[in-house]
Amino acid sequence: MKTRDCLKWISAAALAIGLTASVWASETPTTLTGTKVVSAAEAKKLIDGGAPAIDTRVAAEYAEKTIKGAKSIPYKEKSIKGVGFDATQDQFDLSKLAADKAAPMVMFCNAGECWKSYKASAAAVKAGYTKVYWFRGGMPEWVAAGLPTQ
Repeated sequence: MKTRDCLKWISAAALAIGLTASVWASETPTTLTGTKVVSAAEAKKLIDGGAPAIDTRVAAEYAEKTIKGAKSIPYKEKSIKGVGFDATQDQFDLSKLAADKAAPMVMFCNAGECWKSYKASAAAVKAGYTKVYWFRGGMPEWVAAGLPTQ
């Protein structure tokens, strides 16, 4: 193989790896330290047991459709959509969460590429909340399961 052909192949491989990595980076991780990731069925059980469902999406999304009884506390993000996000660039009103930091709560958004509930959950854990349930599947999983919305 000629040197020029090798360089083309290496460049194409590097581009493919870079594109793949950027696609992976846009998806939320499957775990978040300090939280418990829950399914739609587990989230419903928690909510039915009195844990508030916290919708971290923007107000318009909340108004369009949300989990029945959910409370809107939008996570206003300006930071990158990634694990290394800078929370100081974002806004999340922790004062709207329960005063009891041992009380359970279920955080959700639109799943997958929506980082709002991930970031809000991380903020709650950092603030000392000990029973943060991150519903990573969010509204898409809830709706797909046929669970109640408003």
